[in-house]
Amino acid sequence: MKTILVAIDFSTVTEPMMAVAVQMARAFDAKLCLVHVEPPDPSFVGYEAGPQTVRDAVAEEFREEHRKLHALQKEVEAQGVAATSQFIQGPTIEKILEVGDEQEADLLVMGSHGHGALHHLLVGSVSEGVLRKARCPVLVVPSPRDRQEK
Repeated sequence: MKTILVAIDFSTVTEPMMAVAVQMARAFDAKLCLVHVEPPDPSFVGYEAGPQTVRDAVAEEFREEHRKLHALQKEVEAQGVAATSQFIQGPTIEKILEVGDEQEADLLVMGSHGHGALHHLLVGSVSEGVLRKARCPVLVVPSPRDRQEK
């Protein structure tokens, strides 16, 4: 195992997921590829402020998430694990799989939010979509909330 792709969403599962990913990378002397995917074309409908104001706010949010992703990469490197990071925009499942293919990932690591059956039925699950289409093994780390309920 040489390359582990880690799908980052900055939710509560990010910290435990990163701990597992770093542990796996150390065990296999693998490189971590951190990827954060923003949805395509943010919606500007329904905002009272003008579209430029909204675009500026979205751009600032993107910059902040890019900074956080880069900080995660630096934290991993400080722990002695090689790492890269990518901040991209597009359909989440497809982009995660695309980056995994480009990086020739041997393993995909992602988190589960444990939203429940109704949310899953209405919105679906990124983890499930990746699991169905991935060309390599996928490790899904449960959210801290899922672990507390057991």
